[in-house]
Formats: sequence, C-alpha cells, structure tokens
Amino acid sequence: MDFTEDQLQRYSRHIILPEVGGKGQRKLLKAKVFIIGAGGLGCPVGYYLAAAGVGTIGMIDNDTVELSNLQRQIAHSTKTLGMSKIDSAKATFEALNPDVKVVGIKERISKDNILDFIKDYDIVVDGSDNFPTRYLVNDACVIAKKPLVSGAILKFEGHVTTIVPGEGHCYRCLFEEMPPPGLVPSCQEAGVIGAIPGVVGSLQAIEVVKLILGKGDVLKNTLLIYDALKTTFRRIKVPKNPDCPVCGNNPTITELLDYEAGYCAVR
Repeated sequence: MDFTEDQLQRYSRHIILPEVGGKGQRKLLKAKVFIIGAGGLGCPVGYYLAAAGVGTIGMIDNDTVELSNLQRQIAHSTKTLGMSKIDSAKATFEALNPDVKVVGIKERISKDNILDFIKDYDIVVDGSDNFPTRYLVNDACVIAKKPLVSGAILKFEGHVTTIVPGEGHCYRCLFEEMPPPGLVPSCQEAGVIGAIPGVVGSLQAIEVVKLILGKGDVLKNTLLIYDALKTTFRRIKVPKNPDCPVCGNNPTITELLDYEAGYCAVR
C-alpha cells in the first residue's frame, strides 16, 4: 500500500525509526487488535494503538460512562456521561485517527462468545478488572493460539505480562487457581491512583506494537510489576509450568469453563 500525504505526516515519527519504517507502519495499519474492556486500561491502550495507526481495534464492554470513571478512564468525558463506554471510546479513537476502524461490542464477555469475538484478530489485550474474566480470556487465547497482553492495576501498583501460546507461560502458570471471591479487593473497593492505568495501559500498548512489528523483547515468561510509591519496576521470571492445566504438556482444560453467568464483565 502507498501512504497518502496525510499519512506520511501523521506517522512520520514512526517511519523515520529504523525499527519501524514504512514496512512497519504498513504492518500496524493492517493489524487487528481486540481489547477486553473500555475502562481504566482499555482507554489508554486503545488511545495509543489508535494513535499508532493500528487499523482495526475491536473492543467489548457493556457498561456506561459514570462520573467516578473520569478520574482514570481517559477516552471518556463529562459530555459522555451516561453514554455507552463503547460508543464513547469509539468516537474518541476515531476522532483521533480516521485511519482506524473501531469495532465496538456492547456485551458481556463469556465462554459462549469469546472465541467468536477474537477469532479474526491478531492480538488480544486484557483490560478487565476481575479474576473470572482474566482466567476466561487466558484460556480462550491459549486454546485459540492468540497472543495476549494482560494488565492489572490496584491502588499504586500495576502488573503487565505478555502471553504467546506455545512460546512461554500463560496466566495459569502464574496463578493456577482463581482466588476465592472477596480475597483480593477490586479497584472499586480499594481504590486506584488515576495515572496508574495510564502507565500500565501504555506498557500494554507498546507490547502490542512490538508484537505487530516483530521487534524487541516482549514480556514472555516475565511479570513486570510497577510500584508508583517507590517508583520502581521489578521483573519476575515466570517459567512455563509443564503441569499447567491449560498450556502444559497434558492439559486438562481443553474447553472453556462455565463461570457464573453474568460475572465475566469489565468496568
């Protein structure tokens, strides 16, 4: 494909990078990325992928914009209060970059729909805020062999890891069993500093860009932990577990588990 004059100007800072160039920018424009959630993490991930020129961004969320969201969910605004988060984010991303097509889905993610939703996408990004969704997304991506960039935030801390099925660990290699309900508080219960999802979402976005370009070292077999109070990043090695029930040598989970109906949602 040939670039238009507007595209040459828009992506000029990418194109002059030897690691990107025109070839890399074409890869970005052809790429398809599916984001779980249009909330704290989905907003900065979507914003930066749209700015980068990722051609198709799928996004699922069934929630509406609330005033309490605006402290951290930067794709939304006071003017979009009460609007579907999907409609709000879609308008924001497409206004930023008309090259980008946003495919919005106003539904809850579930075992019955996730494989259909992600099948035509190159990479999946998890911006969910609860464990059932994280486990469901992980299992679906391993089964469908889709790279997954997973992020989590709470209080002053954030985590990022990249899962490439067949090449390293999965989320269950990190945490084989889901914690009991109520053991780990949500952001709604414990709070989160508004800039934390900006940091973690930006890290997720650059992991996606590296996967698309095939450049650099992504966070395979690694959990990156950001502590804002100490201003530190810590890398923890996560080896693939040969006994993992999803990605191990003899997996016992070969079909998606039926989590409690309605619980796999994102905010």
